[in-house]
Amino acid sequence: MRTLCASTLIGEFFVIGFAALVAIKDPDLSTATVWLVSGIAMVFCLALCGVITRPGGIALGWALQIALIASGVFVPTMYFLGVVFAALWWASVHYGRKIDEAKARFAAQADRADRSAAPGADTA
Repeated sequence: MRTLCASTLIGEFFVIGFAALVAIKDPDLSTATVWLVSGIAMVFCLALCGVITRPGGIALGWALQIALIASGVFVPTMYFLGVVFAALWWASVHYGRKIDEAKARFAAQADRADRSAAPGADTA
């Protein structure tokens, strides 16, 4: 799950940076404010990559998805991109968990097979 979620977050990192470039052109927004908010969001994306498997990591990811969609108020294209990334986030979490479960099953099967094939194992 970690790899899929981190890949989504890295994609969001770049999208937030590009959205900041678009938002700078808005005369109602100051350049400093745009870069401050975007910079914080970009650092949050990177930090979240490291804590995604910790308790609350997935919830923080969902909070980021909501904020990304809400940023459409300032850059309308972000409504669409936010929904796309929210769908990618859902898929990363959902299928990542399934992959992790399958890996655990295969590891357990391999462990049982190794134990039964070990010298001195019961052959009864």
